[in-house]
Amino acid sequence: MSSELRVAFFGTPHLAVWVLEELKEVGLLPSVVVCPPDRPAGRKLVLTPPATRVWAEENGVPVVQAGTLRDPARVPEIANSEWDLFIVAAYNLIMPTWAIELPRHGVLNVHPSLLPALRGPSPIRSALLRDERDSVGTSVMLLDKEIDHGPIVAQARVELPEWPVPGNELDELLFREGGRLLAEVIPPWVAGEITPEEQDHEKATYTQKLVKADGELDLDADGYQNYCKYCAYQGWPGTFFFVERDGKQARVKVTDAQYKDGTFEILRVTPEGKKEMEYGAFLNAA
Repeated sequence: MSSELRVAFFGTPHLAVWVLEELKEVGLLPSVVVCPPDRPAGRKLVLTPPATRVWAEENGVPVVQAGTLRDPARVPEIANSEWDLFIVAAYNLIMPTWAIELPRHGVLNVHPSLLPALRGPSPIRSALLRDERDSVGTSVMLLDKEIDHGPIVAQARVELPEWPVPGNELDELLFREGGRLLAEVIPPWVAGEITPEEQDHEKATYTQKLVKADGELDLDADGYQNYCKYCAYQGWPGTFFFVERDGKQARVKVTDAQYKDGTFEILRVTPEGKKEMEYGAFLNAA
């Protein structure tokens, strides 16, 4: 950020890194990045830092790691300092009241939907799953004590030439757009030139946290619906179906698919315990 502003950025996964990269692009680096502690990851449970910590260290930005913000005494570097602004993007932890009230210009949150649509933990993937193309966009809101409830500071609709699109692509597109929008907003916001507008709470819709079981496909279901599901769950939890092999149910992961001529076409799969293969080869081996 500008050397005249003290700004703390709160974020965890690579989604937040795309916001940081867009801020860096215009010379707006935070004073500190706040993220959770390193955690075991992968099959070997290797202790792995959050993506935001990696980015911060590569860019010479100080890092504060904490598993919770409930007790300000556990983050004295934040609680005992004066701040102009906090930024939250894919942080994955609750911001307590003391943190919301601490910075002079409040807490700005980047949310990848056109609020009040798709509040909650999975707005991008839920837009795909529900086929809500009109909800695709990004919002910068002033954080309050309720989830995705605060007044809107700025919004941008994102027009897509094709729909639906793979979830990983839409993740990057919307968080980068959120970063660009945030970069535009910060100077007039701290100058007091923007009046936030309260959301229309009666029109709010909500999303849920994704779980692994969500990715199961019914191959007899509507083809377009299945393709939306395939796009929505790309990466995590992925899409899969079960087949019976030797009297047992075996999971088959769908790794590539398309929607063509009104049909959901599976192109490649990874059967349980086997390597990835063409779907046709899998069927022939059945």
